[in-house]
Parts: sequence; C-alpha cells; structure tokens
Amino acid sequence: MTRFTNRIDRRFTELARRGRKGLIPYVTAGHPKPELTVDIMHSLVAGGADLLELGIPFSDVMADGPVIQHACEAALKQGMTLDRVFSQVAEFRSRDADTPVILMGYMNPVERRGLETFAEQAAEAGVDGLLIVDCPADEAADTTRAFGSRELHQIFLVAPTTTEARIERMAPLAGGFIYYVSLKGVTGSAALNADDLAPAVDAIRSRSDTPVAVGFGISTPEQARAVGAVADAVVIGSALVRKLDGAESREAADEIVADYIGSIRTALDSLDNAVPAEARA
Repeated sequence: MTRFTNRIDRRFTELARRGRKGLIPYVTAGHPKPELTVDIMHSLVAGGADLLELGIPFSDVMADGPVIQHACEAALKQGMTLDRVFSQVAEFRSRDADTPVILMGYMNPVERRGLETFAEQAAEAGVDGLLIVDCPADEAADTTRAFGSRELHQIFLVAPTTTEARIERMAPLAGGFIYYVSLKGVTGSAALNADDLAPAVDAIRSRSDTPVAVGFGISTPEQARAVGAVADAVVIGSALVRKLDGAESREAADEIVADYIGSIRTALDSLDNAVPAEARA
C-alpha cells in the first residue's frame, strides 16, 4: 500500500510532540441548519477541536442512534445533498487550511456518485479522510485504492467484537487513525466503561502504529478525560449533536460549542502527559 502524509498525520504528529490529546467533534452536515454548518466547524476549531468529523446526511444510518438519525432527517428535509457537503468543506477550507476534516458516511452515496468521482470531489473540496461505516477493511480494496491515490485516508472502525484476525488484516490498510468503538450498539446508546478501554487500545497498538481515537458513549468531560488517558484522541458525537439541535442562529451555536467543547478541551488538557510546558506551547 502506498504511504503518504496528509493533514491528519501532521496533526497527530504535532499532538504527540506537544503531549496533547486530540479532540475530534462530530457534527452532521446541515444540522441544525445548513447555513450554520461552516460557522459551527470554525467555532469547533476555536473551541479546541484538533480534527473535525462531518457526517454525510443519509436516510438509513444503521450505526447511529436516534440523535444522529434525527439530525440526518432534519438535514435532508432542509435540502442537504452530497454536493452541498462538499461545498461546505470547500468553504471551510477557504479560511482554514490546516484543520483535518473527515467525512463519515455510508457506501450508498459513494456508489451512487461513483467511487472515482466521489474520491476526486472529496479531495478537491479539501477532505482528508473518509470513514465509511459499512465498508470494513476486508471489503476495502477498491476504496483504499481510490482514496489513497488522492492522498485521502480511509479510517476503519474497530469494535469490542472485532476479532484479532480481522484487526491483523485491517492494520496494514489503516490510515490517519483507527477509530475504536468503545461500546456495543449504536452511537449514544449506553454508558461508557472506561476500565475496558486500555486492554483494547493496547491490543490495537500492538498491531499498528496508527493513532487510536475512541468514540461512542462519551458525553461528559470526566468521561473524555478517562478516555484520553489511554487513547490518542477522543471523539464526541451524539452529545454535541443533541446540544446543537434547535440552535437557530450562529450566536446560539457558538455559545453551545464554546461551553460544551470548551469543557471537554479543558478536561483533556488537565491530563498529565509528562511533556515539558515549553513543548506544549
């Protein structure tokens, strides 16, 4: 597999140098209103996000719980399309050339657009990685080739039920970071048991030097801090989407982001990573 370095790799290298844990908020493109998406993305960065995960609205989000299902339905009802998602990323890029953007979605929109066309348009918009929920590594030969040829990482999910053999097959294909699902079920569906994370993350690291981000079930600063103690990055999804639901203005969304994401960032920064203060500056 051809190796390359893009914004995701550079960001994780910088995070490691500074002893800083990555914060990756997820929002659904077009929720709560399409005209707020780009502003929310910039607000997330200002609030301490290191990478951004942007969901492609889809009608059958099988890995997502009711909060993100609702967000997708609301976005679609307001006219969100794949073209508008790409346009939003391109607009974000006009003011932010550095923050990595990962699109999260399903194979259906990719196949409808055509794999090569989708990959080309994603790259042109300024996307850095793709997390295709229903495209496991065992079935990813075509997608990793198409994405990799345009220096886009395909990010894979590892669940508590993923076998060691499957992790072994996935490890050589993993790019950007590996997303460990911290619980069984759909997003936002259960309480996090942080005590189970360290062995699982260690098992992944024993097979790959790709950074590990943990998501699903993380909603409080305390949980984020516990996860950050063992992972390279923390993904915040349903809890943020729930808080943004109903925001009617940029000001309202900014306030939500500043308060909530700010509290998560503060919790992660409170971890003692044994890095000199001058290196974190």
